[in-house]
Amino acid sequence: MTPAARLSAAIDIIESIEANRAPAAKALKDWGTSHRFAGSGDRAAIAGLVWDVLRRRASSAFVMEDDTARARVLGMLKLERGLDVPTIAAMCDGSRFAPPPLTAAEEKALASRTTEGAPPPVAGDYPDWLDPYLAAVFGDDRIAEAMAMASRAPLDLRVNALKAKREKVQASLKHLGAQPTPWSPLGLRITLGADARNPGVHAEEDFIKGAIEVQDEGSQLAALFTAAKPGEQVIDLCAGAGGKTLALAAMMGGKGRLIATDADKRQLAPIHERLSRAGVHNAEIRTPKGPIKGDADPLADIKASADLVVIDAPCTGAGTWRRNPDAKWRMRPGALEIRRKDQAEVLERAAGLVKPGGRIAYITCSVLQPENGDQVRAFVSRHPEFTIQPPDQTATVLWDKAEAFAEAALKSDEGWLMTPRRTGTDGFFVSVLKKA
Repeated sequence: MTPAARLSAAIDIIESIEANRAPAAKALKDWGTSHRFAGSGDRAAIAGLVWDVLRRRASSAFVMEDDTARARVLGMLKLERGLDVPTIAAMCDGSRFAPPPLTAAEEKALASRTTEGAPPPVAGDYPDWLDPYLAAVFGDDRIAEAMAMASRAPLDLRVNALKAKREKVQASLKHLGAQPTPWSPLGLRITLGADARNPGVHAEEDFIKGAIEVQDEGSQLAALFTAAKPGEQVIDLCAGAGGKTLALAAMMGGKGRLIATDADKRQLAPIHERLSRAGVHNAEIRTPKGPIKGDADPLADIKASADLVVIDAPCTGAGTWRRNPDAKWRMRPGALEIRRKDQAEVLERAAGLVKPGGRIAYITCSVLQPENGDQVRAFVSRHPEFTIQPPDQTATVLWDKAEAFAEAALKSDEGWLMTPRRTGTDGFFVSVLKKA
């Protein structure tokens, strides 16, 4: 397919997303199914265009003074791809499979308009209703923070310390351009271009043998900040597919007791195969058979005996917009309230599992204060036996990088907030609470 034909396809897919209110991933899959002539390179390039439009949905429409799919695609080419008017016009020449030629109004907008003076939700590309929440956290920096959250994410890998050393894995993944991550001592990063296909990491020998897992560096740091140690009893209360469970197991060096569970048993489905591949032998998976109540609770036998309970809390995912840019446009205010209730419930459950002197590590992939600091303060007010561990103490696991991390991340009385702009990671909040 020509670049012009790819552009036409992207416009069609954006129109389908809007008309059907469909998730972008589904719209892209449906398009690929009905256009089997498109090669993998074409599909990757078209997906890149669509995701970039969703990253710059509000600002592109503002620049073009038009909210149609075509206008947003054209605006994205200017704002995200940095293309000039002649280059864009050459792709829209009206030839077979190409978009119709630019109108005079479109040429003028592309040549002269910018996001200068646009309201923060437009310049930062996020829904209007989220503005007070982002302002509460970032103040006047919220546009810059949101623009970073709308940027393209790299592919981060975590080296499994149970099986490999980072230097050796980096050498074997040299052909993918893997480089050490800035903060995590276990991370490798592969930077991807706008039209790049995701490298086939799952086909790499290092992945097949369990030496690496795909995991954002922020998630790696969140696991490190729990300070899980060999010999401890550790509970991963919201284990999901097991990303942090695997990281915790490696930190424990195969020694101690690691229990992984999740309120949604469907989320746990991939964890068994992942643990086996990673060579983890001290993990126990407890799958709920129904609603978590009384004797039906898979952790009913554990009473104030855990050294560490890790809560990778259910949240809005407002820190992961780089990887899922259409999620922010589909997010509704009601979702925040539902997640706050879920978080409070899981914190209450954790409180009864921790032994005196033990700790809770509360983690979200959100940058919103109601899910982070507010939630932690409310918990401590209900449970005065818990105190918040000073964030500087949790960062000491980074050794020589702890001071630089403290300067980069956003520190509050409740914990650390990582963001794409500040730490180059997804948005993650981490708070460690110690029981007296």
